Amino acid sequence: MTPTKPQKQRKCKVCPSTFTPMRPFQTWCSVPCGSVLAEERLAKKKKADAIADRKATKQALEKHKRRGDLLAETQTAFNKFIRLRDAGQTCICCGKPFEPQRPGGSVDAGHYLSRGSAPHLRFDERNVHAQRKNCNRPGGTTREAFRAGMIQRIGLEAVEALECDQSLKKYTDDDLRAIKTTYTAKARELEKERA
Repeated sequence: MTPTKPQKQRKCKVCPSTFTPMRPFQTWCSVPCGSVLAEERLAKKKKADAIADRKATKQALEKHKRRGDLLAETQTAFNKFIRLRDAGQTCICCGKPFEPQRPGGSVDAGHYLSRGSAPHLRFDERNVHAQRKNCNRPGGTTREAFRAGMIQRIGLEAVEALECDQSLKKYTDDDLRAIKTTYTAKARELEKERA
Protein backbone atom coordinates (compact mmCIF):
# COMPACT_ATOMS: atom_id res chain seq x y z
CA MET A 1 0.00 0.00 0.00
CA THR A 2 1.20 3.43 -0.88
CA PRO A 3 0.97 6.03 1.79
CA THR A 4 -1.53 8.78 1.10
CA LYS A 5 -0.24 12.28 0.83
CA PRO A 6 -1.19 14.56 3.67
CA GLN A 7 -3.62 17.24 2.54
CA LYS A 8 -2.22 20.69 2.14
CA GLN A 9 -3.36 23.34 4.59
CA ARG A 10 -5.24 26.34 3.15
CA LYS A 11 -5.89 29.79 4.46
CA CYS A 12 -9.53 30.66 5.03
CA LYS A 13 -10.83 33.51 2.82
CA VAL A 14 -12.86 34.94 5.68
CA CYS A 15 -10.82 34.55 8.85
CA PRO A 16 -7.03 34.30 9.39
CA SER A 17 -7.05 30.60 10.36
CA THR A 18 -5.74 27.69 8.28
CA PHE A 19 -7.67 24.46 7.67
CA THR A 20 -7.56 21.13 5.89
CA PRO A 21 -10.11 21.22 3.03
CA MET A 22 -12.71 18.47 2.79
CA ARG A 23 -13.55 19.31 -0.85
CA PRO A 24 -11.23 20.30 -3.73
CA PHE A 25 -12.43 23.92 -4.08
CA GLN A 26 -13.25 24.65 -0.45
CA THR A 27 -12.04 28.12 0.60
CA TRP A 28 -13.60 28.43 4.06
CA CYS A 29 -12.74 26.76 7.35
CA SER A 30 -16.14 26.47 9.00
CA VAL A 31 -19.87 26.79 8.40
CA PRO A 32 -20.04 30.43 9.63
CA CYS A 33 -17.18 31.43 7.30
CA GLY A 34 -18.87 29.56 4.44
CA SER A 35 -22.13 31.41 5.04
CA VAL A 36 -20.26 34.75 5.05
CA LEU A 37 -18.76 33.89 1.64
CA ALA A 38 -22.17 32.80 0.36
CA GLU A 39 -23.70 36.10 1.49
CA GLU A 40 -20.91 38.07 -0.21
CA ARG A 41 -21.46 36.16 -3.45
CA LEU A 42 -25.19 36.75 -3.22
CA ALA A 43 -24.64 40.49 -2.61
CA LYS A 44 -22.28 40.69 -5.64
CA LYS A 45 -24.85 38.91 -7.79
CA LYS A 46 -27.63 41.26 -6.64
CA LYS A 47 -25.42 44.27 -7.38
CA ALA A 48 -24.55 42.95 -10.85
CA ASP A 49 -28.25 42.27 -11.54
CA ALA A 50 -29.19 45.79 -10.41
CA ILE A 51 -26.53 47.30 -12.70
CA ALA A 52 -27.78 45.19 -15.61
CA ASP A 53 -31.39 46.24 -14.90
CA ARG A 54 -30.43 49.93 -14.80
CA LYS A 55 -28.54 49.55 -18.07
CA ALA A 56 -31.49 47.82 -19.74
CA THR A 57 -33.90 50.48 -18.45
CA LYS A 58 -31.61 53.25 -19.68
CA GLN A 59 -31.39 51.65 -23.13
CA ALA A 60 -35.18 51.24 -23.29
CA LEU A 61 -35.72 54.87 -22.28
CA GLU A 62 -33.12 56.03 -24.82
CA LYS A 63 -34.88 54.05 -27.53
CA HIS A 64 -38.24 55.70 -26.78
CA LYS A 65 -37.08 59.30 -26.38
CA ARG A 66 -39.07 61.92 -28.20
CA ARG A 67 -37.41 63.79 -31.04
CA GLY A 68 -37.50 67.09 -29.15
CA ASP A 69 -35.67 65.56 -26.20
CA LEU A 70 -33.02 64.06 -28.49
CA LEU A 71 -32.55 67.39 -30.26
CA ALA A 72 -32.20 69.26 -26.95
CA GLU A 73 -29.65 66.76 -25.57
CA THR A 74 -27.65 66.86 -28.80
CA GLN A 75 -27.68 70.67 -28.82
CA THR A 76 -26.48 70.72 -25.19
CA ALA A 77 -23.57 68.37 -25.98
CA PHE A 78 -22.63 70.41 -29.07
CA ASN A 79 -22.82 73.74 -27.19
CA LYS A 80 -20.62 72.37 -24.39
CA PHE A 81 -18.00 71.41 -26.97
CA ILE A 82 -18.13 74.91 -28.52
CA ARG A 83 -17.63 76.56 -25.11
CA LEU A 84 -14.65 74.32 -24.38
CA ARG A 85 -13.19 74.75 -27.86
CA ASP A 86 -13.33 78.56 -27.64
CA ALA A 87 -12.22 78.81 -24.00
CA GLY A 88 -9.43 81.34 -23.73
CA GLN A 89 -10.61 83.32 -26.74
CA THR A 90 -12.66 86.49 -26.65
CA CYS A 91 -16.30 87.03 -27.60
CA ILE A 92 -16.84 86.64 -31.36
CA CYS A 93 -18.98 89.82 -31.43
CA CYS A 94 -17.52 92.40 -29.07
CA GLY A 95 -14.01 91.03 -28.50
CA LYS A 96 -14.30 91.27 -24.70
CA PRO A 97 -13.00 88.43 -22.52
CA PHE A 98 -15.39 86.05 -20.82
CA GLU A 99 -16.12 86.12 -17.09
CA PRO A 100 -15.84 82.48 -15.94
CA GLN A 101 -16.51 83.26 -12.25
CA ARG A 102 -19.97 84.58 -12.99
CA PRO A 103 -22.78 82.32 -11.70
CA GLY A 104 -24.06 80.20 -14.58
CA GLY A 105 -21.02 81.23 -16.62
CA SER A 106 -20.86 84.06 -19.09
CA VAL A 107 -20.53 82.11 -22.32
CA ASP A 108 -23.16 81.03 -24.85
CA ALA A 109 -22.61 79.04 -28.01
CA GLY A 110 -23.81 81.70 -30.45
CA HIS A 111 -25.04 80.71 -33.91
CA TYR A 112 -24.14 83.16 -36.67
CA LEU A 113 -27.00 81.86 -38.82
CA SER A 114 -29.71 81.05 -36.30
CA ARG A 115 -31.09 77.58 -35.70
CA GLY A 116 -34.48 78.81 -36.90
CA SER A 117 -33.32 80.33 -40.18
CA ALA A 118 -30.69 77.68 -40.96
CA PRO A 119 -31.53 74.47 -39.07
CA HIS A 120 -29.16 72.49 -41.31
CA LEU A 121 -26.23 74.49 -39.83
CA ARG A 122 -27.15 74.12 -36.16
CA PHE A 123 -24.36 71.55 -35.63
CA ASP A 124 -21.83 73.12 -38.03
CA GLU A 125 -18.71 74.12 -36.07
CA ARG A 126 -17.97 76.99 -38.48
CA ASN A 127 -21.36 78.56 -37.73
CA VAL A 128 -21.15 78.46 -33.93
CA HIS A 129 -18.70 80.34 -31.70
CA ALA A 130 -18.40 81.34 -28.06
CA GLN A 131 -20.28 84.52 -27.38
CA ARG A 132 -20.90 86.58 -24.24
CA LYS A 133 -24.40 85.98 -22.88
CA ASN A 134 -25.37 89.63 -23.13
CA CYS A 135 -24.21 89.71 -26.78
CA ASN A 136 -26.29 86.63 -27.60
CA ARG A 137 -29.51 88.03 -26.14
CA PRO A 138 -31.94 90.20 -28.14
CA GLY A 139 -30.56 93.71 -28.43
CA GLY A 140 -27.11 92.54 -27.37
CA THR A 141 -25.18 92.79 -30.63
CA THR A 142 -25.68 93.42 -34.31
CA ARG A 143 -25.37 90.94 -37.13
CA GLU A 144 -22.61 93.13 -38.62
CA ALA A 145 -20.49 92.82 -35.47
CA PHE A 146 -20.99 89.05 -35.45
CA ARG A 147 -20.10 88.86 -39.17
CA ALA A 148 -16.95 90.93 -38.63
CA GLY A 149 -15.87 88.56 -35.85
CA MET A 150 -16.61 85.55 -38.05
CA ILE A 151 -14.53 86.97 -40.91
CA GLN A 152 -11.66 87.61 -38.53
CA ARG A 153 -11.85 84.10 -37.07
CA ILE A 154 -12.65 81.81 -40.04
CA GLY A 155 -12.15 84.04 -43.09
CA LEU A 156 -14.39 85.75 -45.64
CA GLU A 157 -14.65 82.73 -47.97
CA ALA A 158 -15.90 80.45 -45.17
CA VAL A 159 -18.44 83.06 -44.03
CA GLU A 160 -19.75 83.52 -47.59
CA ALA A 161 -19.92 79.74 -48.03
CA LEU A 162 -22.06 79.51 -44.86
CA GLU A 163 -24.32 82.34 -46.06
CA CYS A 164 -24.80 80.63 -49.45
CA ASP A 165 -25.47 77.18 -48.00
CA GLN A 166 -29.15 76.48 -48.68
CA SER A 167 -28.97 72.70 -48.45
CA LEU A 168 -31.71 70.80 -46.70
CA LYS A 169 -30.76 68.52 -43.86
CA LYS A 170 -33.26 66.38 -42.02
CA TYR A 171 -31.69 64.89 -38.91
CA THR A 172 -32.96 61.42 -38.06
CA ASP A 173 -33.01 60.15 -34.48
CA ASP A 174 -29.94 58.03 -35.22
CA ASP A 175 -28.15 61.09 -36.66
CA LEU A 176 -28.88 63.03 -33.47
CA ARG A 177 -27.64 60.18 -31.27
CA ALA A 178 -24.44 59.92 -33.33
CA ILE A 179 -23.83 63.69 -33.20
CA LYS A 180 -24.43 63.71 -29.44
CA THR A 181 -21.97 60.84 -28.95
CA THR A 182 -19.35 62.53 -31.14
CA TYR A 183 -19.49 65.90 -29.41
CA THR A 184 -19.66 64.38 -25.93
CA ALA A 185 -16.44 62.51 -26.73
CA LYS A 186 -14.81 65.63 -28.20
CA ALA A 187 -15.75 67.65 -25.10
CA ARG A 188 -14.29 64.98 -22.80
CA GLU A 189 -11.09 65.00 -24.83
CA LEU A 190 -10.78 68.79 -24.50
CA GLU A 191 -11.45 68.56 -20.75
CA LYS A 192 -8.71 65.93 -20.38
CA GLU A 193 -6.23 68.09 -22.29
CA ARG A 194 -6.93 71.07 -20.04
CA ALA A 195 -6.83 69.11 -16.77
